[in-house]
Amino acid sequence: MAVDVGHYQGEPGVISASGRAEFEYNLELASQLKDFLNEAGLKVRMIGERGDYVLLHYRTRDAAGADLFLSIHHDSVRWSQRPNARRFAGFSLFVSRRNRHADRSLACASAIGSEMRSAGFTPSRYHADPVLGEDRPFADEENGVHFYDNLAVAHTARMPSVLFEAGVIVNPAEDSRMRDPQVRARIARAIARGVAKCLP
Repeated sequence: MAVDVGHYQGEPGVISASGRAEFEYNLELASQLKDFLNEAGLKVRMIGERGDYVLLHYRTRDAAGADLFLSIHHDSVRWSQRPNARRFAGFSLFVSRRNRHADRSLACASAIGSEMRSAGFTPSRYHADPVLGEDRPFADEENGVHFYDNLAVAHTARMPSVLFEAGVIVNPAEDSRMRDPQVRARIARAIARGVAKCLP
């Protein structure tokens, strides 16, 4: 499978409550996930770990042949909601109905979300909120999966594709959790279990 480290050095994503760039969080989680997937006997191709992927479609292009493309991210909120950032927490997953393997994408996202819940993590409802969030409809509400049809790394992939948001790092408490190595390991293990369930 392909594990994509979201963002890159030139555009490192959101800046967390503690002042770190999202790319650093993504790389730490993706690297640990790779180890757990390897332990499970899965071959992993890392995409973007050097922070040099500027064009999004190059990421899915270079994942050709993988059974699943999984993009690792950490979440933010709209700028207008930043003063209320402490209200928002939890993980989210996104799939595109434009992906040629949309059903498999959703199955994998749901499996990951289910394992995250079993590990004690809670899905965020922020992205589905039409006022506070982005009005992304739920594909699987129980497991925190949303449809995001124009998401580039989801709809350009020639294999099932999922984007995973681990936590809302503009929330100081959530940021602290995401920087905890033990929490990161729990997240990585949960993702690995979900992936193992959904891959053939």
